[in-house]
Amino acid sequence: MDDITVTDNKELSRFEGRLADGTLAGFADYRLEDGVIVFPHTIVDPAFEGQGVGSAIVRFALDSVRADGTRAVVATCSFVERWMQRHPDYLVVCRAIDS
Repeated sequence: MDDITVTDNKELSRFEGRLADGTLAGFADYRLEDGVIVFPHTIVDPAFEGQGVGSAIVRFALDSVRADGTRAVVATCSFVERWMQRHPDYLVVCRAIDS
């Protein structure tokens, strides 16, 4: 889905994917802990499932973590973990850890 804009909503501790009209299509919650960012779950509105919303959110989130360079990823969310496995270039900087 090309018309998704992803932002880091720090107030709610989640990366959000929104349509051009502002509709929230999905989000990935996170917790900042000592040296890591934990992604416990990713939610996509059922109306937008299968359209790349979750992938856009996870890619943006992991790109942000990589750009910051101060935290490793703990992917307790199965979607984030599977996404990282399908995109091994993200495993170099990030890591998935079973909970």
